[in-house]
Amino acid sequence: MGANNQTWVREFILFGLSSDWDTQVALFVLFSVTYLLTLLGNVLIVLLIRLDSRLHTPMYFFLTNLSLVDVSYATSIVPQMLVHFLAGHKGILYVSCAAQLFFSLGLGGIEFVLLAMMAYDRYVAVCDPLRYSVIMHGGLCARLAVTSWVSGSVNSLVQTSITFQLPMCTNKYIDHISCEILAVVRLACVDTSSNEVAIMVSSIVLLMTPFCLVLLSYIRIISTILKIQSTEGRKKAFHTCASHLTVVVLCYGMTIFTYIQPNSSPSVLQEKLISVFYAILMPVLNPMIYSLRNKEVKGAWQKLLGQLSGLTSKLAT
Repeated sequence: MGANNQTWVREFILFGLSSDWDTQVALFVLFSVTYLLTLLGNVLIVLLIRLDSRLHTPMYFFLTNLSLVDVSYATSIVPQMLVHFLAGHKGILYVSCAAQLFFSLGLGGIEFVLLAMMAYDRYVAVCDPLRYSVIMHGGLCARLAVTSWVSGSVNSLVQTSITFQLPMCTNKYIDHISCEILAVVRLACVDTSSNEVAIMVSSIVLLMTPFCLVLLSYIRIISTILKIQSTEGRKKAFHTCASHLTVVVLCYGMTIFTYIQPNSSPSVLQEKLISVFYAILMPVLNPMIYSLRNKEVKGAWQKLLGQLSGLTSKLAT
């Protein structure tokens, strides 16, 4: 009976952020601009890293992966949200909803593990700088990146599978901006306590474990920095980690708050705003943080702009 009931749902209806037309148009314009900036900023970061040999280091290899994840994550949610802002019917097909959940959940998990790998890279750079190139060789960096992508994807596949095996009966209204896992689980017409436990276990594995590794790395980093005698040396060491630390604080904070305890999760409005933060703001903030606070990236930008300016002048003459 439950399995048959599940087939009744052909599509879901997303409530989104607002039902007011003027508000939806304003959000469409705002989020469209932000999404374009996300694409532009992250693509430029990737191209800059590829073009400038000085940026062919482990840190920027991981940053390339982070930019690809950010663009993909935003693309899994934002285009559909933009369409719904201007559409009268805000439906999403059952299969499309499952695909959106798989990609957004997987890419989110990849980013958290990737940030832990980047923290290890910063730990080696600060605490063992003389052996940095030996430890963080290309093979290790590739394995760490693959581990991030595989772990996030496998977790998402498992979570998506067990979520969409739940009988939805005739429940099809999702009070969210996208097919987010907790919002979909709430539609089930059976007890979902086992799913909530699975979400919590998944959160511990893919959120708390990387978070603890990040925390441990930065405890060692801070301890090493405090032992540096010169003020200039301490500033230089801290600057090495500043951009990554900023992203870590922003990225881990809200997710841990949202997912570790599903039974006492924040309100639906708070969940929507948190999702907007990760889908809209984080992908556009990351390239800005790494560009504005990083001397190597700023130097590479200046070099590239200088080359483009020289090329333009030659073409003009």
